[in-house]
Amino acid sequence: MATSDTPGPDAHHQRPEGVSDLTVEALGKLSEALEVVEHARGYLYGFHRLTGKADLNLSEAEELFRRAGHPEIADRLASEIIGRNVIEGRWTFQIMEDYDDHYYSEFKAFEKEARDSLAEGKRHLFEAEMKEDRRTKGREHHEALPPEA
Repeated sequence: MATSDTPGPDAHHQRPEGVSDLTVEALGKLSEALEVVEHARGYLYGFHRLTGKADLNLSEAEELFRRAGHPEIADRLASEIIGRNVIEGRWTFQIMEDYDDHYYSEFKAFEKEARDSLAEGKRHLFEAEMKEDRRTKGREHHEALPPEA
């Protein structure tokens, strides 16, 4: 069981022999950039969902305009706005697919290849070392590792 006196990060987060500080820093910066891309991707999925929800709401508005006696507005809404491309030639699902296929997946693969070739595939070395440097050894809630189950 891990205690407050357990030394350092686990084997999955220890720097392989011969890996320089600058390499760990570079891999950390690459990982940080990937985290930003993951965050951006979440916003893009949110954009996709919200735009789709709005389009479905427009169908309800169209029906209400028809029932309220405004067929001209309903017709224009149906023909000009509902189902409209959000970017020339694309609905949001197509934007998502392009992003995932041509940017996100390439970025993720590159990050993994860099880790594999430079650090035996180990993730978050920079952060693990930062944690070790910043934690107060021997103090509760500053343990190096979580308790074992």
